[in-house]
Amino acid sequence: MDMLSGNEITAADLADWRKLGQGLHARFQIPDFGAGVRFLAAIGGTGEGHHPEVRMGTAHVDLKLISDDAIYRDDAGTEHQVEWVTQQDVDLAHRISEIAAEQSLVADPGSITAIELALDTADTATVAPVWAALLTGDVEAQGRGTIGDDVRDATGRVPILWFQETDAHETPRQRFHLDVQVPYDVAEQRIAMAVAAGAVIVDDSRAPRTIVIADPDGNKACVGTFQPAPE
Repeated sequence: MDMLSGNEITAADLADWRKLGQGLHARFQIPDFGAGVRFLAAIGGTGEGHHPEVRMGTAHVDLKLISDDAIYRDDAGTEHQVEWVTQQDVDLAHRISEIAAEQSLVADPGSITAIELALDTADTATVAPVWAALLTGDVEAQGRGTIGDDVRDATGRVPILWFQETDAHETPRQRFHLDVQVPYDVAEQRIAMAVAAGAVIVDDSRAPRTIVIADPDGNKACVGTFQPAPE
């Protein structure tokens, strides 16, 4: 099934869900463990074999929807199978929101956060296999579900590690940084809180899609949203 574009996902009007990274994310508040189990049981009866990734706490259920067989076509028209949002994810997201409403569960999209690791390197080909083996115990994790060399654990134990191409350089230099992905409608508040706590904005040239901040020691992080930069 074809991967959806950003505009197609936005047009789907998924009020409870936010597109972060490659998938759709939602958090629903639950009054107790039993309510969460009932919610998940109801979700289990939908999807026709396609179901969300689930994490449940004492007061919330976190869900992620992503297709591992989405089709990406490059400029030459060659098809690649990748992990991304497809129409089946959008349809299931709508159905899950309906189930939540039927059970009087409220979504909390403002609290959603996704973390990815990023490593600056001029030599991805030799660096990536090391991190695939170390983080996941499986060298096949390199490039899984992507046309690049991202390290992606099939079981979701660790954050995605992707590699940002840089020119060769001497060390020391910060080479790892966090990608903190937050919903577009809370990004400004989250950055303001970080600045109030002592951070500085280093680069906002790609706002609102990405804003780079740094702590007082100069350690950088990219705060990313799904919002494209203005034309």
